[in-house]
Formats: sequence, structure tokens, C-alpha cells
Amino acid sequence: MASDSFLPPSSRKEAILSRRQVEGMIADGKKIIIVDGRVLKVDPWLKYHPGGDKSILHVVGRDATDEVNALHSSEARQRMAAFQIGRIEGRWHNFLPPIQGGIFRPYKDREQQLHQFNPSVESDEDTISESTSAPDSPIFDPVDGFSIPKYRFQKNGWLRESPSVSSISSAESLEPKHASKLSLMDARTQKEIDLDLDKYPALDPATQDDIVNRYRRLNQVIHAQGLYQCRYTDYLIELSRYTLLFAMCLVFLRIGWYGTSGLFLGLFWHQLVFTAHDAGHMGITHDFVYDTVIGVVIADFLGGLSLGWWKRSHNVHHIVTNSPEHDPDIEHMPFFAISHRFFESLRSTFYDRIMIFDCVAKFAVRYQHLLYYPILTLGRFNLYILSWEYLLRGLGPRKGPAWWHRWFEIAGHCFFWMWFGYGILYRMIPDAHSRFIFVMVSHMVTGPLHLQITLSHFAMSTADLGIHESFPQKMLRTTMDVDCPEWLDFFHGGLQFQAIHHLYPRIPRHNLRKTQKLVQSFCNEVGIPYALYGFVDGNKQVVGRLADVARQAAILAQCQRVVASSEQHGGH
Repeated sequence: MASDSFLPPSSRKEAILSRRQVEGMIADGKKIIIVDGRVLKVDPWLKYHPGGDKSILHVVGRDATDEVNALHSSEARQRMAAFQIGRIEGRWHNFLPPIQGGIFRPYKDREQQLHQFNPSVESDEDTISESTSAPDSPIFDPVDGFSIPKYRFQKNGWLRESPSVSSISSAESLEPKHASKLSLMDARTQKEIDLDLDKYPALDPATQDDIVNRYRRLNQVIHAQGLYQCRYTDYLIELSRYTLLFAMCLVFLRIGWYGTSGLFLGLFWHQLVFTAHDAGHMGITHDFVYDTVIGVVIADFLGGLSLGWWKRSHNVHHIVTNSPEHDPDIEHMPFFAISHRFFESLRSTFYDRIMIFDCVAKFAVRYQHLLYYPILTLGRFNLYILSWEYLLRGLGPRKGPAWWHRWFEIAGHCFFWMWFGYGILYRMIPDAHSRFIFVMVSHMVTGPLHLQITLSHFAMSTADLGIHESFPQKMLRTTMDVDCPEWLDFFHGGLQFQAIHHLYPRIPRHNLRKTQKLVQSFCNEVGIPYALYGFVDGNKQVVGRLADVARQAAILAQCQRVVASSEQHGGH
């Protein structure tokens, strides 16, 4: 590698880097990703990335071509050439990113020299395991002293993985007959992985490469059919609907029907979010500045929510969908747990804190299927807190192309609380009781939005199939679509096509129905089940999942009581 420094800059960018060299750079703390065969060192971009640093950290050491292409415009992808430091040859074998627990070995030139002068000596690159670090994340061990070993299924049986493995696998093989010795929670994890391995295509390179190639060809077909082009007439209809809802809010506010007025304001907010979502994905004008302004005006100025917070959270959600440790969209402890793995007091890499399965969580989770709908009606209050935390702590970029977002959003929030808090609540509503009714109705009416957001993921798989699963397969494995008549599309706002949206996030939502048939054909070709439920059946799936996890929590609590009782009697 030292000789590369004498090459001209253009030649250095085209230098072929080995997997071992890339591992060494990551071990030195560099943030390396692979995109279209190019090795990108993105350290300088972390603090400037409009979508936050966490979404980048989750693809370090990985071939992130599909993730990058799905979430970025062609202009943004072209600018990434500035971060190129080399190229790779052949198929890239992913590492487990450091944020997920991957541990990397420093690179030593002596290794390469030794292999050069004595070819019979096997280099580290030849002996390295395909993943840098086998376990899901060794840093996410329970914090209450109840340590659960991690396992991964492979052809030769179950692998019990050391919590301190390096890039050289130190896992010890367990024969299938030993699987019966696993704890209750371990056995549940193994069962979920086993079910997904049986239900979805194999994870071998040939199968996954075929899925990726067909997925990319489908993207070309979608482009050719003009489905990335926004029909602005559809937004004129949306604007008319927003205007009508807000006008009705003001009419009933003026005549003193505060509950009814709050109803229309809630419907206004509910509908606005869909367009803010489109703008956040640059799905309206496809221009970074224009769509950002549109999104902030809608989310912050009119809704009191932070578009920047949403983008930071949502981009991670699109990368690590339904991962209990990493996806903030399913991390709702202590109120909801959609997987038994939350019983382990996991550490959230997004929130940088332990999601403790304490007495409050143990109580709430046991009744979560009954509390699901009531809690969703209060979801908007939580979004205020998350938005202000994001803005006050300055979690977004402070320099680069998005430096102005924070200040624009703060101005938007001040504007929102002026017209909503002072103009309506204080000036137009006369007493505390009426204000309470207005606030609660307007906020609870937005509950269906939180239902629509959770509906697409809560009932889907949370199993980790490892670093070899392709982006399109993972998106379809962890996301469901909701079947509804076309005339009701306005109510769901595109969220009924979440599986399609996760595959191609920048497609305008008014074109998702047309894209659905193409995606269904793709799923049939590659053998990936396309999850499609009616709205009622989808709700049954979600409530059923919550009830199932609640039963597991009750069983675990009973087992812990029995063990505690046995130990107590044994002590006497």
C-alpha cells in the first residue's frame, strides 16, 4: 500500500484494493463502503450527510450499491466519486459493520510481503472467514446479568458464537442434536431464523446475485416507463384536500364547535404527513433544495414536527429494516416489543442507550395487544419530543449543503407554536376545558397514521439472516403491503405500498400502484413471497404478533419466578 502514495491521484483512485486491505483501513477507524465496485472512504462526509451518520455507519464494510442507488439521486451518486480511493475486483464479500459489532484486524504490509516471498505461506485473506464478525452484535448483550449466547444456523449445524470474536471466526460448531439444550428464548430465535431460511430463497452467492441483477433490471424498466416522474396534477388535488380540511377547522373553530374543529385539524395533519414523506425522499421535484423546503414547510411550519429528525431516523429504518437493535421504527420500549429479543435489554445503536426490559416494560408488554390502539392515538405527542430533542441537541449536520436545515426548522417550529399554540389555543379558544378537548381530539385523530406506519412492519420478520442477504430480499422479508381499493389511496397516502416503497423509495407515491404489478412479477420470478394483506387482515396480523410476544413475556416471567423460587428453597 505504501507504493500507492507515489501514484498520481487519478491512478490511486483506480488502484485495486484487496478485501484484507479494506479490513485494515476499517480497523484503523476509516469508514469504507463499496458502491458499484468503487471503494469509497466517506469519513469526511459523515458530519455533512443530510440523512445523518448512522445510515452510513450501517453499511461500512459492505457492498452498499443497492442501498445507495435506492436512496440517492443520480447527482448525489456522481458526487460520491470525490470519495473514491480505489476499486475492487470480482464479487465483494460483506463485513459486519463495526456499529453492529464487527471487529476488524489491522493490516500489516509484512503479511503481504511474507506471502510474496513465500507463496506457500497462507495469508490472512485466504483464511479469513466470510464475515468479519459472526455474531449479530457482541456489544448488545443483556445488561441485567442474564446472558444469552448467540447462535447462527449453517449447513453443518448450529454455530455458537463467542461474544468477543474477531474477524477470524472463533465460533464453535454445535451439532443439531444439541439444539434442544438451548434456552427458551434461544430456541425461539433459532425457530424464527429456520422459518425464514425455509420460506425465502437461499443465501448462497449465485441465488442472491440473481435476485440483485433482476432487481436492478426492474429498476431500469421502472425508469423506462416513466414511473419516477411526478405527476404534479396529483398534488393539486392533494392541495385542494388540505385547503378544504383546514378551512373546515377554522369554520367550526369560529362557531365554537371545538371538538369538531379539532377533528378537521387532525385530518389536515394526517394528510400533510404523506406529502412530507414524499419530499423527504425527494420524490416530488427530485431536487434536494426544493424538496427540502417543501418538506420543512409542511412538517415543521404546519405540523410542528422535524423533517430532519424524520430523515435521520427514516434512512436508518430503510437500511436495517426490522432489526431489533438497530431500527428505530420498531424500538418502542417500554410500550411495545414485536420480538422476544427485546426481553434481553438490547442496546439501541440509533438512540445509543439500553432498552431496559424493566418492571414497567414487563407489565406493558404483557398487555401490549390491548394497549396497541390506545397508545397509537397519543403518538403525536412523542413526535414533538423527538423533534425538539433533535433540533436542540443539534443532531443534524451543521456544515455542508444541509447546514441551514436546523435553523430553518427551528424557525418553522416557532411559527407553528405561534399560529397553533398562541393564535388558536390561546386567542381563539376561551377556556381550559375547550382547549383540552381541542388538543386531544386533533392529536388523537392522527392515530391512524401511526397505525399505517407500524402496520407494514410489526407483523413481519425480525430475524437476522446475516450479511449475505441481498437488499431486495431483506426489504421484502421485513415489509408488507396493504391491499385497498384505488379510491381509498388518498387515505393511506402511499403507506399501503411500503414493500414497493422500500425497494424503490424515490418513486412518487401516486405511481406506486402502477409499480405494484411489476414488483409482483419480480417476486414470482425470484421466488420471494410478496406479503399483501387487506387492512383488516393486516391489523389481525399485527395484533396477533403483539399477543404472541405478550404470551412469551408471560412465560418468561413464570420461568423466572420458578427459578427464583427453586433457588430460594435450595438455599434453605
